[in-house]
Amino acid sequence: MNDLCTDIGYKSINHYGEQLCGDHVDIVERGENSTVIVLADGLGSGVKASILSTLTSKIISTMMAEGLPLEECVSTIAATLPVCSSRGVAYSTFTIVHVINNESAELIQYDNPHVILIRDEEYYDYPKTEMNIDGKKIYKSVLKLRENDIFIAMSDGCPHAGIGTAYNFGWKRDDIAAFMQSLAPAGYTAKTLSTILVDECNKLYGNRPGDDTTACVVRVRKREPMNILFGPPSNRDDGERMMSLFFSKEGKHIICGGTTSSIAAKYLGKPLRATLNFERSDVPPIATIEGVDLVTEGVITVNKVLEYAKDHLGENVNYEHWSVKHDGASLISRLLFEEATDINFYVGRAINPAHQNPDLPINFNIKMNLVEELSKCLRQMGKRIKVSYF
Repeated sequence: MNDLCTDIGYKSINHYGEQLCGDHVDIVERGENSTVIVLADGLGSGVKASILSTLTSKIISTMMAEGLPLEECVSTIAATLPVCSSRGVAYSTFTIVHVINNESAELIQYDNPHVILIRDEEYYDYPKTEMNIDGKKIYKSVLKLRENDIFIAMSDGCPHAGIGTAYNFGWKRDDIAAFMQSLAPAGYTAKTLSTILVDECNKLYGNRPGDDTTACVVRVRKREPMNILFGPPSNRDDGERMMSLFFSKEGKHIICGGTTSSIAAKYLGKPLRATLNFERSDVPPIATIEGVDLVTEGVITVNKVLEYAKDHLGENVNYEHWSVKHDGASLISRLLFEEATDINFYVGRAINPAHQNPDLPINFNIKMNLVEELSKCLRQMGKRIKVSYF
């Protein structure tokens, strides 16, 4: 096994005036060795298109994750999709990116714009093999993965952006490739890259998209461990063991909570220095301990991180705040969402007497729920999570 992993992110916008998106992305992991990503685009827009694309992506991702041959997947779709009464066809295009052992990628493409690959910060024209399955022309490619490879899959809403307004014939694939190539050196996450691309398409549509528009980005990167300590242990005698385990782990170290940071400072024999720089009125200021990458307040800060995590998985509107600010929640968000791939939580079960005031909206259960919810969000971002309680 190598030390590479894949960062996957996608964003969709609906056809103007439609409640549902006719594109659908499905990601299925089978153990740590196989990830199947499917982007499907149903015929037309609205409810019918949404049903067609959802069925297509679910069927293909599930069958391929179980190791069934592509021919069987395609014939199953043809037999399963409901026929459109007005057009008389059952039709959904699809793009499949099958990552195997984080070493190779299998691309299978049917009628969607071809996947763009940025390799070594340059557009890379990869070989394709044409296949015919049940009368459908399907292109297949098998590629060895390299660090910093960026795969961009998209529905036809991307190249159709700007037709008749900014461009006569839409935003050509080569121009989209050049646009994404210019972003490659910045090191953005897959989610950020897909958001930038779809937002640009939306601008070209004049904020009234003429088609459902989806971009799904797969970025190959090295694993980056991260450790976060949150709360003191329920048994004081466990403090030494908790600190020893936390600081022995490779990667960056984040400490959340006043009491917790005092215990860590004592363990390291270094002073705990508070800063009084209030970047935001709703997030307490950070502190510093020599040898620790980030020291913040506990529950209020982590609650803000959770808020950012939920938004990051959805509309990603808060990105412009946490991506540049220097408050504790923004700094943690950048480390966890953008840098980390493997996150170890060390959570103390001690009850903070300050949180037992019935007038405060904070109690012991809320702290545990924060960790559970944040872990769930980070897993959805594709992170490996391990939680240890003390």
